[in-house]
Amino acid sequence: MTRELAVRVIAAAVLIPIVLFDVWLGEVWFDIGIALVAALMAGEWCRMVHNGSQRQFAVHAVAAVGANLVVSRAGVVTAMQVILLCWALSLAMEAMTRKSGSRFMWWGVPYVALPGLALVMIRQSPELGLTAVLWLFAVVWTADTMAYVFGRLIGGPKLAPAISPNKTWAGLGGAVFGGVAAAICAAMIAGLGSLAMLALLGAVLAVLEQAGDLFESSVKRRFGVKDSGHIIPGHGGVLDRVDGLMFAAIAAALIGYLHAGHDMVASGLLVW
Repeated sequence: MTRELAVRVIAAAVLIPIVLFDVWLGEVWFDIGIALVAALMAGEWCRMVHNGSQRQFAVHAVAAVGANLVVSRAGVVTAMQVILLCWALSLAMEAMTRKSGSRFMWWGVPYVALPGLALVMIRQSPELGLTAVLWLFAVVWTADTMAYVFGRLIGGPKLAPAISPNKTWAGLGGAVFGGVAAAICAAMIAGLGSLAMLALLGAVLAVLEQAGDLFESSVKRRFGVKDSGHIIPGHGGVLDRVDGLMFAAIAAALIGYLHAGHDMVASGLLVW
């Protein structure tokens, strides 16, 4: 085992139990944990895209932290209003300074704020909130792992060589396989039905997990950085670790919301 791999394994062994414990606690502790991660994401994004602008960081952080803390108490509409207000302010500041000149600056506020909001909406559901978050994590983490395994073992044609030279179509297939397998296994462990529908959702979320990874890779390539940060030993920044989860979480919450309403997002995601 190389030193780099050993550092990555140790970091994961420390962080995963902390994350799962926070998910298990739920309520305000989960909201605070998500808000903290969202603030770190805002900082990494602003260092990459907005040249470290403190004003942009303040706006991004208010959106990311505020929306996550507000949704459990004032509802999703108020949380979205916070995000939209901060988004408009961020765009106005960028238009006045014209520093980055990149289209990526348009998406920073929703990019760092919506995933946390989505996870809080899922977790706060009175029924199946904990189960839904764990199910989502299982799908995303397995998809990411199997994408790496299939990509290394099979290789073959590149998926998006201009963005991420290491990603292959075989890796995408591995992600879908892993997402489906995890969705079914986690559902069976939780005693859920509608396995065919959950398998389909697992496949969709696996594709979105890979899309999230590619999106962050395109941002890093545009701004010439290898990692979004260095806070996690062997893993880079927070965005480097949650990029796939971000797109998948938003989609999962939206599916649950459209299926069962804002009070039953978790049930809307898992019960068909």
